[in-house]
Amino acid sequence: LVLLRFSSFTSNLLIITPFTYWIRARRSSPKFIRFLAYGYSLLRTALFHENIGLAEGEKNMIIDGKAIAEEIRAKVLAEAQALRAKGIIPSLDVIMAGDDPGSIQYARSKEKTATKLEIEFRFHHFPEATPEEELINFVKKLSNDPNVKAIMIEMPLPKHMDENAVRMALNPDKDVDGLHPVNLGKLVSGAEGGFIPNTPLAVLRIIDHIGFELKGKRGVIIGRSVPVGKPLFFLMLARHATMTTCHTRTVDLPSITSQADILVAAAGKAGLVTRDMVKPGAVVIDVGTNFVDGKTVGDVDFEAVKDVAGMITPVPGGVGPVTTATLFENVIEATKRNS
Repeated sequence: LVLLRFSSFTSNLLIITPFTYWIRARRSSPKFIRFLAYGYSLLRTALFHENIGLAEGEKNMIIDGKAIAEEIRAKVLAEAQALRAKGIIPSLDVIMAGDDPGSIQYARSKEKTATKLEIEFRFHHFPEATPEEELINFVKKLSNDPNVKAIMIEMPLPKHMDENAVRMALNPDKDVDGLHPVNLGKLVSGAEGGFIPNTPLAVLRIIDHIGFELKGKRGVIIGRSVPVGKPLFFLMLARHATMTTCHTRTVDLPSITSQADILVAAAGKAGLVTRDMVKPGAVVIDVGTNFVDGKTVGDVDFEAVKDVAGMITPVPGGVGPVTTATLFENVIEATKRNS
């Protein structure tokens, strides 16, 4: 036990070598090998208190997204007040087509937040049957209006509209969603001056808040969407994490996720991530928002995973509040650029 406690090399030798010969002799199945690997990981965590770089005492920590969001909002309010003192009025124009209840509720919640942050809010609501060309022309009009500082297009749009065509009509310097191809291109290439999509930016803010160093760590993202999975991959890669993206066609998902020092779930499937899929001590960030039996839940089985994860975000109260706060970070930046 003394050797195991103080020598990582010795511990690997003593624990792994016998299992290796046994596995070879038995030609064990992949599932059995995964079971051994998971057991070994648990053993090392118990013996060496390994927590992939987290400070002692930070194990099994539930990350308070509301508190992080409050810190961001305080900074945004201070900047908004400073701009107003110079005669510059921060503003956000939100465009929506259709009557999706979730989108309407989200737009109204942003209006309340904007009011608290002393940011002007203008909501432009178009009927479901609005022709695509009409909406595109309106987006162009706002893009060319010097009094309009920041624009957000609520998704989803009605089925007869091409989201890419509508987004292309937007001035990239007013695109506080960060999803215009110009902004995404800057993100991928590492060029400065682009807006970062809100949810990936929120994940970075959470990572910074908990003091987790991405450099050299193994990161896994479940989900490859344009708003979240793809941009987050490149953002974490830029911080020198070794990244893997998983999706609906990924074979043997648990064997990949269980190797992650930081695991981000953004698949949109309730309870997808279970206890056996998480490396002991890993940081787990749950981006998912699902509605099950009248309750909002994430992609992670929170109750089962919280005891094995080093840190974990809850749903609700995790990534969601931070995402809304980072939107207004972008609004302040857009106001500065366009004034």
